[in-house]
Amino acid sequence: MPLSPVKKPHSWPEHWFKDQQKALKHVVLRRRINSNTPPSETDEALTPTPTESPIEPTGPDYTSLLSDEQLLIVLSKLPESQQIANCLVCKRWLRISGRLVRSIKVLDWEFLESGRLVYRFPNLNEVDVVRACISSPRNSGIMLSNKYVEVHLCSQFMDGGFIRKQDLLESDVIDKGVSVLAQGCPNMRKLGLNGVTEKGLSCVAEECRTLQELELHGCTDWALTGVTRSENLQILKLIGRVDGFYDSVITDIGLTILAQGCRRLVKLELVGCEGSYDGIKAIGQCCQMLEELTLCDHRLDGGWLAALSYCGNLKTLKLQSCKIIDSSPGPDEHLGSCPTLEELHLQRCQMRDMQGVRALFVVCQAVRELVLEDCWGLDNNIFGTASICRRLRYLSLEGCSLLTMEGLESVVLSFKELKRLRVVSCNKVKDIEVTPSLANLFCVLKELKWRPDSRSLLESALAGTGVGQKGGRSFRKN
Repeated sequence: MPLSPVKKPHSWPEHWFKDQQKALKHVVLRRRINSNTPPSETDEALTPTPTESPIEPTGPDYTSLLSDEQLLIVLSKLPESQQIANCLVCKRWLRISGRLVRSIKVLDWEFLESGRLVYRFPNLNEVDVVRACISSPRNSGIMLSNKYVEVHLCSQFMDGGFIRKQDLLESDVIDKGVSVLAQGCPNMRKLGLNGVTEKGLSCVAEECRTLQELELHGCTDWALTGVTRSENLQILKLIGRVDGFYDSVITDIGLTILAQGCRRLVKLELVGCEGSYDGIKAIGQCCQMLEELTLCDHRLDGGWLAALSYCGNLKTLKLQSCKIIDSSPGPDEHLGSCPTLEELHLQRCQMRDMQGVRALFVVCQAVRELVLEDCWGLDNNIFGTASICRRLRYLSLEGCSLLTMEGLESVVLSFKELKRLRVVSCNKVKDIEVTPSLANLFCVLKELKWRPDSRSLLESALAGTGVGQKGGRSFRKN
């Protein structure tokens, strides 16, 4: 006798979705209507058909007894992970939840230019519209990303760089959208822009009086005139020429305009900027509150190092991805020094030029912390020039593949005030070459991180396990 198939009993979710499948589809449709548009706008594509009837409420809405301010307080107590779910409850919750959003990265320029951004999120104080200024295929599976920008690419070969001039929005279009953003969000504190002109920056300065941090991509010298009207600006990042992405130029003219107008700057980062001694000198003389200066892939003319002595309050100097430190620093008596400098960071820099590296350490001889990370050409002779920094208390070396134990020991033992030492991934520095003098120094340090050779560390960890040996335990057949 054939067995009849056993029927699985229906669960409660199956009963629910069986009866409410059509209704749930209508809920999703209704939630999308006017979710990002002001009341004056309509979306015909999302308008329900006459045959579809709205869902009748299953019970009273007790949240209607609360005012918008009271409901806003309740929603603000919930974790940020629930913000998206809260927006799907009803149009009122959608509108009120938008008032809790403070930071956003815009990808669609039309969303900004139409005014829907400031209507949907009226209390924004951090906005990044850099990617929205670039026309790129959104449905592409290829994304190119670097430290400064991310763009989608098509599969075709692109001559002239990943971002071409025709891929950027027109300047007047960008200025118009920036004006809409500035007028709708007057409490802006942090802003990222791309390709904006003096007109757009002037509008930002007039409307956003509390603006403190600004990041500009593809900016030119004369556009910086608009930045000078931002009286409370403290942090500024200028991205000029970036190979394959931007080809804009910022010279001494722009640096001088910036220095004379933005006298309250505390942090300044220059990426791919040109200039010389005069531009850095103007910044040092005018921006007397400047505490941190970052130069990334600079194209400064020779002799700019001597201008650092005018930065009377500078505490941190960072050089990143620089192909050369200074091609012509000049004699030591003309270099000067930065007596207030506390930290010097060099990351992914070319340090093959003995003259330029030595001049840098002469200017920064009062530094207390020195960080060298993945710098090319840093051998024993080049590193020996750092011994002039007698007041050093913290030294960090990472990825210095040419440095040996001999060169490291001769410099480290000259730092009489050294308290912390970090040596990581310096493969020519061997544990077996540690001398008694260096071992005694290790005993008195407050902090020590010693992992110079990853290969020797792995071998010591696997000692006695048989792994890595021919016919070892891990490869033996039973």
